[in-house]
Amino acid sequence: MRNSTYTLRLSAAVATTALMLTACGGASEGEDAESAAGEEGGSYSIGITQIVSHPSLDEARDGFKAAFEDAGLEVEWDEQNAQGEQATASNIAGTFASSDMDLIHSIATPTSQAAAQAITDKPIVFSSVTDPVEAGLADSWEEPGANITGASDLNPVMEQFELLQEIAPDAETVGIVYSSGEANSEVQVELAQEAAEELGLEIQEATISNSSEVQQGVESLDVDAIWVPTDNAVVSALESVLQYGQQNSIPVIASEGDSVIRGSVATYGLNYMDLGRQAGEMAIRILEDGEDPATMAVETLEELELVVNPEAAEAMGVELDQELLDRADVVVGEDVDAEDPAEGDEAAEEEE
Repeated sequence: MRNSTYTLRLSAAVATTALMLTACGGASEGEDAESAAGEEGGSYSIGITQIVSHPSLDEARDGFKAAFEDAGLEVEWDEQNAQGEQATASNIAGTFASSDMDLIHSIATPTSQAAAQAITDKPIVFSSVTDPVEAGLADSWEEPGANITGASDLNPVMEQFELLQEIAPDAETVGIVYSSGEANSEVQVELAQEAAEELGLEIQEATISNSSEVQQGVESLDVDAIWVPTDNAVVSALESVLQYGQQNSIPVIASEGDSVIRGSVATYGLNYMDLGRQAGEMAIRILEDGEDPATMAVETLEELELVVNPEAAEAMGVELDQELLDRADVVVGEDVDAEDPAEGDEAAEEEE
């Protein structure tokens, strides 16, 4: 069961955001995007650079690789992880730039920015980037303009805040912990402020510089609920936020389903496996069909999922309505095992 209404709202949010945000200049402007089209049905060499490991980004990587497997293409993968360090991401990009790889897949904004700076003669396909224009990766959503394009994970923030009000109708203040230096997060916080103002909520912010500061950040808040953006530092240390929510009976609403499986209450969010697969399909069009990244519009997922976690809700002092449970796409504990999420994914794939 998928929710097309929210798909339409997300599309509107993408368009609105693209108009509101000021472009920072496309990466490698003036460079012709070079298609690395290989022989039809041939094999390829692809580098993957990922900023840090957490379930959502790992699923995006797996989805990207699955697209090639589904297409029957042989790929020699070079997978690198920056372990949350921007300097390491830059070193990885430099190594990839001097390689003879056919294409680079960058996961998340920091690694995509590093790749865009270092690599101008190979196609780059990103995923898990919230706003490529604000991040300086593309001239526009419609025509990126250089050798980089991909799939965005821009959230339906308004719908997530409406869900928060449905779950916690007495909430008046919402806390957000985010990385002040991550463009992804700044965009989402702006959207959260707009949504909160429209819904009559007050936002309290706590900024951090790395994942070790998440606990300190969340403990500085005095709020009725917490909303977690797709901030890589915060999501990688999500357990600190969840523990705070449980100890203080404050519901934690996430921005993607993997964080709900880990213990947040609920979300209207993206399936990162699908997001990565969509980016992989874009990469295949570049390699197999010779499409030009400069003119390939940045894509977003057409389907979103309502994911709820009744056990997590109870731990945070919230009771989920049966009507909400009935319309959920994924109920943690029923459709997916929180201890073994892969088992649920495999079951879903078998149903499809």
